[in-house]
Amino acid sequence: MATNNPALQFTIRGLDCAEEVAVLKREVGPLVGGEDNLGFDVLNGRMTVSGTGFTADQVRDAVARTGMSADLWVEGESPLHPPGYWERNRRTILTAASGGSLLAGIATHAAVNGLLAAFTEDSTSWPPVGAVACYALGIAAGVWTVLPKAWVAAKHLAPDMNLLMVVAVCGAVAINQWAEAATVAFLFSLSLALEAWSVGRARRAVAALMNLAPPTARFVHPDGREEAVAPDKVPVGAKFRVRPGDRVPLDGRVVEGSGGVDQSPITGESVPVLKSAGDGVYAGTINGDGLLTVESTKPASDTTLARITRMVGEAQSRRSPSEQWVEKFARYYTPAVMFLAAAVLALPPLAFGEPWGPWLYSSLVLLVIACPCALVISTPVSIVAALSSAARNGVLVKGGVHIETPARLKAVAMDKTGTLTEGKPAVVELVPLNDHTETELLERVAALEAHSTHPLAHAIVEYAKTRGVSIPPADDFRILPGKGAVGRVRGTEYWVGSHRYLEARGQETPEVHDRLEAMSRAGRTVVVVGNDRHVCGFIALADRVRPEAKLAVAHLRAVGIEHVVMLTGDNRGTAAAVAAEAGVDEVHAELLPADKVAKIEELVARYKSVAMVGDGVNDAPAMARATVGIAMGAAGTDAAIETADIALMSDDLSKLPWLVRHSRRTLAVIRQNVVFSLGVKAVFVALTLAGHSSMWAAVAADSGASLLVVFNGLRLLRTR
Repeated sequence: MATNNPALQFTIRGLDCAEEVAVLKREVGPLVGGEDNLGFDVLNGRMTVSGTGFTADQVRDAVARTGMSADLWVEGESPLHPPGYWERNRRTILTAASGGSLLAGIATHAAVNGLLAAFTEDSTSWPPVGAVACYALGIAAGVWTVLPKAWVAAKHLAPDMNLLMVVAVCGAVAINQWAEAATVAFLFSLSLALEAWSVGRARRAVAALMNLAPPTARFVHPDGREEAVAPDKVPVGAKFRVRPGDRVPLDGRVVEGSGGVDQSPITGESVPVLKSAGDGVYAGTINGDGLLTVESTKPASDTTLARITRMVGEAQSRRSPSEQWVEKFARYYTPAVMFLAAAVLALPPLAFGEPWGPWLYSSLVLLVIACPCALVISTPVSIVAALSSAARNGVLVKGGVHIETPARLKAVAMDKTGTLTEGKPAVVELVPLNDHTETELLERVAALEAHSTHPLAHAIVEYAKTRGVSIPPADDFRILPGKGAVGRVRGTEYWVGSHRYLEARGQETPEVHDRLEAMSRAGRTVVVVGNDRHVCGFIALADRVRPEAKLAVAHLRAVGIEHVVMLTGDNRGTAAAVAAEAGVDEVHAELLPADKVAKIEELVARYKSVAMVGDGVNDAPAMARATVGIAMGAAGTDAAIETADIALMSDDLSKLPWLVRHSRRTLAVIRQNVVFSLGVKAVFVALTLAGHSSMWAAVAADSGASLLVVFNGLRLLRTR
């Protein structure tokens, strides 16, 4: 019985690109009252169906007719692992079978009739039976997943690339060109497999984001009893505890305890932020050395981390200009080729009484020369060469569209921490006071900080070691949660802490206050050391700007980048200091991930083509929303690298201007190949229509064009 379904969601196995979306719209659309009642999330392999007058089973049957399969969406299920070995590996197995059969067919053909004959047999002589069998197997494996989609396109009189490929393969078989047919089938199957793999990478990026949230929360019952439960079982307003070193499971507000929290996964701040009663914390951040009791302020489905994950999915689903151009080109090219072949077959016999035989042959020749074999080969070869060259130069590029995009960039946005800077604090200034020396200052602070796991403590201890300072033991050491630490060094008790702790002790002088405030405005974090009598001095730390940052920004302008922007979650003082040193044009500070996405959208509206360079999970939504996302691969998080389109594996910002130049050269080679391939086809189409072409010439032209574009594409391997 038909039912009224306001909204049903289905997991679609095999939904990997816009071509499948178009096929599903044609087959499922009429069932549910039109394409407007269908919504698609390619990243998660999901289809949303609204409307009336259909059942879930009818939708499943309609999807099955396209060669894909549908199951009702289950909230929380992973789209990465379809059930069954065959469904998980179908594309890979069929593509490998197609390629292996093609090679076997060529080898068999060459063994019987000679290597030259394997590539030059005419339509009047059959290849050896064994070769035909191998070619036929390769063709069947190559078009297995394409046939249902081609049938849908033919049934709805809406020809697409799937239908063109099937017709071209059948045409090649009809004129006895089995090797040509098997080659086309394999290349098309390979392109589909690569496309599915790239979508899988994006899906794994979302999974990596979600893994930042811990699987359990330590829920505190009203009677004080703790229980480990799933975060989605903690109601808003309930309390949970976060032990030192644990990740925060939910967004909330601290009600008890204090300590430093590493917020870099969410806000990008370079140093842990002190949290005490009344302060907010984010899911996915890492608690430091204090036990925190937190009151939940949002459900698990609406935390800042969950929203980041959703934004990545939405941004990834936006199609690039290159994808839109390819879709538009195929929309006109495919029907035009098929219409022309049909016209060559039918018009001369029907209009002028010509015999059918020669024009049938001419139409099949036209199908072979029109078959986009050289086009199919030209771009992938150029892309593979460009990607290989980029990899040798320390730049990992994830696919052809991403190697092309940097050529069109007009603006570049960069995160601060870990991108423009090294991502870790370092000692930049020592200020001894009250007759103490730098060595004494370092000795006492390092003795106390040697017991701490805080990033600032590590930086100070390492700096002391590089200065050759002997670090004495600290006796009676104890941590003051949220304040600092106290210990006895060489018989005298010393304390270390922040500016706030100095004020709380009442030992601050106006001169020291002014000095500390000036350092804070310059973006520095200050550790103060003293004893009961006076302040011994302080040590300033900062996240250092990368040595190559300023030169890289200058080179970006030299290659035509009009605007360089810094987006950071860090405080304004630190951001302004880094921006001035790096030489960027514009800086925006204290941004959450949603704010970064908004800034990227403003840049895209202004400059059209924008890159986002970052290294943290907090940068992932902005990288996904930008025209191209670039991750700092060596120091970046797994989620940022997976979400990004390009990763700088050596964390060398000077690779950015190199990437722009490399992309422009790649795009030029691709254009040369496309123009040459289409030009050759246009010439032979004209010769065919004039009756001066033959199957030999068509095959030779197609193979020759393919060979030339391959050689032209391989020139990109020499890029340095």
